[in-house]
Amino acid sequence: MFLRTGCSLPRELALIQVPFCERWMSVEGTTAAALDTKVRNADWHFMWLTGAHSCLGIGRTAEAACNKAIALALDKVLQRFNAAELSLIKIRKYPLFHVARVILHTRQIQQHASLGLVDEMTLRETLHPKLGCADL
Repeated sequence: MFLRTGCSLPRELALIQVPFCERWMSVEGTTAAALDTKVRNADWHFMWLTGAHSCLGIGRTAEAACNKAIALALDKVLQRFNAAELSLIKIRKYPLFHVARVILHTRQIQQHASLGLVDEMTLRETLHPKLGCADL
């Protein structure tokens, strides 16, 4: 699992997050299903969206190729969503390099049940960046 840096999470959710790239954190020691249960137990919502991104990465090692492919796929996740689940990794070895193919599925963790509220909040912040929600 990957979480966008700085995304809001329930206070009681204790996750081990390791920086992966500039805008994403890797969540260690849990699965998407376990995270879903923890989020729902905190009365938040873990949304399983249909968006998926497949990317290839090339590197001298399997790890380097895999990391490049994941970073490319994470770049494709729309800014409005704050989580992504790694569902597939395939690595092929060639004489001097490795090629990794990954598939990431877009996810969303939020307190409200409607994705429309996320769009509304994003639009408000874009149109009125200096106003807080209470000011509108």
